[in-house]
Amino acid sequence: MEAAGGGEGPGCGCKGIRSCLLCEGPAQAAPPPQGEDNFTYCPATGLAKGNEHSEFAGWAFPFPGVFLAEEFISEDEESEIVELMDQDDWKPSQSGRKKQDYGPKVNFKKQRLKAGSFSGLPSFSKKIVAQMKACSVLGGFLPVEQCNLDYMPERGSAIDPHFDDWWLWGERLVSLNLLSKTVLSMSCDSEDSIQLFPTFSKENGELSPPGSFTQTSACKNSGEEGIDCILSPRLVPSKEVTVAIHLPRRSLVVLYGDARYTWKHAIYRKHIEHRRICVTFRELSAEFSAGGRHEELGKELLEIALSFQGRPV
Repeated sequence: MEAAGGGEGPGCGCKGIRSCLLCEGPAQAAPPPQGEDNFTYCPATGLAKGNEHSEFAGWAFPFPGVFLAEEFISEDEESEIVELMDQDDWKPSQSGRKKQDYGPKVNFKKQRLKAGSFSGLPSFSKKIVAQMKACSVLGGFLPVEQCNLDYMPERGSAIDPHFDDWWLWGERLVSLNLLSKTVLSMSCDSEDSIQLFPTFSKENGELSPPGSFTQTSACKNSGEEGIDCILSPRLVPSKEVTVAIHLPRRSLVVLYGDARYTWKHAIYRKHIEHRRICVTFRELSAEFSAGGRHEELGKELLEIALSFQGRPV
């Protein structure tokens, strides 16, 4: 992307509508829109709960397709992994990020794919992939690509709401969050509505189960105490809902199902407070798996990937 000063900033990889602090220059009046999350995902319940100071406080809805494992690796393992990454070059990428790719050469627009110079996932990922087998949602997960992304607040690093490709990549997107916490912001462009249900009981302060709309509390309209108030479900347009998934340092997150195919994901500048590295692993789609049209090419790429002898391409 051209900077306000008439060209790309030093070390900037932005193109098209993308921008970062390196290329925006002093003429940039305001940062790109960053959205406001009005719900927060609760890993313990699988619910998206309305934020306290939003119009949706006290309401929630089921948010399927997210698996979050905290402290997936140790501090020592994190330090070792980052040290090994930093021994290789980081290439400028869009929106103020830097990247290291371990994967086949792909033209998504023309749907063309070849191994190219792909030599496998890096050796340090072999242990990470082995640990994934303990996660219930990752049965049979075979990563064919790894992308390391480096985020820094000084560069205005971010990534706009988007879907990952689903011609080549399969259902499960797996990301390891290193060096600092962040927030994954989920948004939906669907014309459908979302049904909310009340979550807060004044008696015990606990979440109500999905589908339950009974609260034991004072009924606002009757003035009577201690009766069951039946609250009707609330319908809101999907476009008005954004869900924050908080990612602690060293956590592993998996997006699948609706969270993969219905909801876009983004990382906003305001949620990058320190250096952050995201390690994302992707599996092959059905088209490149057993029984698929490009099964043989898929087998070839997996054999290369799982040799764990790779360098960044």
